[in-house]
Amino acid sequence: MTAQRPSGSGPVPSARSAGPGREPPCPPPDCEDSDLLAALLDGMDAALCAFDADGVVTHWNREAERILGWSAEEAVGRHGFAGWAVRTADADEVQGRLMAAMDSPGRQVHEFALLTKDGGRVLVRTQSAAVRGTKGEPAGVYCAFSEVHAQIDLERSLALSDALFEDAAWGVVLVDADLRPAVVGGHAARTLGRERAELLGRPLGDLLSQGAEELESSLQHVLAEGTPPAPSDLWVTLRPARSDGTGGTGGSPDAAGAGRDGGGRDGGRRCWRSGFVRLASPLAEEPVPLGVAWFFQDVTETKLLERESSLLRFRGNQLHRAGISAAECEDPAEAATVHVDFALAGFADHALLDLVAPDGPAAGRLVRAAATPTGAGGPCSAIEPGGIPVGYPEGHPAPRAVERTGSVRSSAITGGAADPRDWARARQWPEDSVHALCVVLRSRGRTLGVLTFLRGASRRPFERQDAVYAEDVAVRTAVLLDLAGVTRPGR
Repeated sequence: MTAQRPSGSGPVPSARSAGPGREPPCPPPDCEDSDLLAALLDGMDAALCAFDADGVVTHWNREAERILGWSAEEAVGRHGFAGWAVRTADADEVQGRLMAAMDSPGRQVHEFALLTKDGGRVLVRTQSAAVRGTKGEPAGVYCAFSEVHAQIDLERSLALSDALFEDAAWGVVLVDADLRPAVVGGHAARTLGRERAELLGRPLGDLLSQGAEELESSLQHVLAEGTPPAPSDLWVTLRPARSDGTGGTGGSPDAAGAGRDGGGRDGGRRCWRSGFVRLASPLAEEPVPLGVAWFFQDVTETKLLERESSLLRFRGNQLHRAGISAAECEDPAEAATVHVDFALAGFADHALLDLVAPDGPAAGRLVRAAATPTGAGGPCSAIEPGGIPVGYPEGHPAPRAVERTGSVRSSAITGGAADPRDWARARQWPEDSVHALCVVLRSRGRTLGVLTFLRGASRRPFERQDAVYAEDVAVRTAVLLDLAGVTRPGR
């Protein structure tokens, strides 16, 4: 147990009244205060000792005993550290620097090499300050100390924490057990598009219009099971902030994300590579979750480039395979449909091939030459020519592609159609069509027809890179159709 001199409200007692082998008088109230003080000192994580004005040790707690090996009974009552806790050669310097705290304001920080009971040496960092008497006069010095390596570890941990939240290139958010941000780093606040104060205590659903459920599920898993072995990629869409600084459902989240996306290539969605670390209190006997440290980095551009590269490789491979298969066809018209079939894989659900009638009553109008089956889909097959033009209404994308000699994209979703089925029927397309891409067929400076690709509701609208691929397919198809001479009379 810690040995000390009961002091009431006065200054630190002298060594003579608290020396070894002497029992000072102790009234019951002072004894109660002494027991309380002893319990407090022994519960401290730092080592603590105290000296009276004469430099005699008056207090010595359990942590000091653990570090140096000297018990309270052995330490209390000694004059300074000379000869037992400090080498004799260093004793005067150490004692002088410690006792100088009585005449200095605030705390004094020093590093000393102290001796352990078994003869070893340990480097400690001390913080000392004066103890004042009832009238404000210096009555002694208290000194808290810890091993330097432990202090350095603590300082490194604090410095690392500050650096992560202030300077890290990753977003860092400390999420509490209720799945609400408790501490937000500067980079994370900028990525989320809000001030730090706005984010604290907010449900994640107020910040993300898409991806909040997946993020919360990941956080709950980490709280229950622990830190996952590897980062994961989460696709999210930020919810736009209202004028009052709160999240809301008003406005278009995709529009808000488009500006950050540099053109909205992915509809405002962001890909955050996320790592999670479960935090537990080091002071509790049983692990008590304090929350989850969530680290994330925006890798949207990288993921989009990877996806585009993979898509280009796949489509290039499809063109290569289509060329090899078409080379085995005796009929160039059949070879043309082979190219269309290979283009459909992973690209569209249906394909329609309309050719410009060269002469007759339907001259100059589009006549259906080949199509994929409606419903479940299938290979693109030639249709027995009947000479009857397709009844496309005015403004239809297919005739517009012929007029523009280019590609035309259309969508029931972006066009605001009330019923996509009615939208598809009005354009002479299968009822499950929602997105369309019409590409003109040209060869030897002449327009031969239009190739139309159709997608259902489960697919994304056609984009510019899709039009480039479709145009590449259309060039190969048009050359084969021109070779077949299907636009010449008599065929």
